[in-house]
Amino acid sequence: MNGIHDVGGMHGFGAVRKEADEPVFHTRWEGRLFALVNLCLGVGIGNIDRFRHAIERLSPASYLTESYYGRWLAALETLLEEEGVVRRSETDARERGEGPPAAMAPAPSPTSGAARRRVDTPPRFAVGQPVRARNLNPPGHTRLPRYARGKCGVIVRVHPAWVFPDTNAQGRGENPQYAYGVRFGAEELWGPEAEPGTAMHLDLFESYLEPVSDEG
Repeated sequence: MNGIHDVGGMHGFGAVRKEADEPVFHTRWEGRLFALVNLCLGVGIGNIDRFRHAIERLSPASYLTESYYGRWLAALETLLEEEGVVRRSETDARERGEGPPAAMAPAPSPTSGAARRRVDTPPRFAVGQPVRARNLNPPGHTRLPRYARGKCGVIVRVHPAWVFPDTNAQGRGENPQYAYGVRFGAEELWGPEAEPGTAMHLDLFESYLEPVSDEG
């Protein structure tokens, strides 16, 4: 989906400031939230793709003002509500310091977090083949960056098949497919002002790509 979360290539956000000796977590609640999210996903409360899509559905104001783990917390609350584990009124009350802890519904059985799958068909593309990232604008979750859509690159690696995030995020099945390492020249992505001789490598799913004809 197109949204404020897809900031690649966007201007106006200023320089990236690197924090010296940055800790893994700045506060204890961040570490606890990290563990809680992984626990919930591990027992089948949503999946990693639904979790990412929940972050993408934050309002632009919330996305830009919340901290990194603040977005995680909001996304987890969304998943818990959608799975029927808690009600939004209960989480809102707890945030205000009101009422007892929300009653947790029984958790689903643990599931494997491995997303690699086996498919019977061979890969459509091969190393060295020129391809174009399709110009897709899906209404839901996608792992195809906006800045790469319509751009041409070359396959440099063929990965095994994996669960397709776009359908998995919305409960429309795993739809496993191959992924490919694609090399894009910086000038192709960013224009003539890009740093000369540089490139970006993106891992893209098969359905994101189309062959580039000899004429194209």
